[in-house]
Amino acid sequence: MSEFADKAELIKSKLQEREEFVRESWVKAMEARLVRDELVKCHRLEGVNHLENCRWLSDKYNSMLKENKVKGYKKIDV
Repeated sequence: MSEFADKAELIKSKLQEREEFVRESWVKAMEARLVRDELVKCHRLEGVNHLENCRWLSDKYNSMLKENKVKGYKKIDV
């Protein structure tokens, strides 16, 4: 009986890790979305000068697009 309890506990912890990993991935993706929304606002407010005044925001958004992709918990080798 102890073996089954250990196995069940292992499966529960593995599922918990997966959920946390996917949740963190989604949080990072939503952060990128918020930065994009702020970038759109900045472009609208600044008008012609948006290239100079919103550059830091666009650089941040570009870096977030590269890093903050939604990832699953499985790794598939091709």
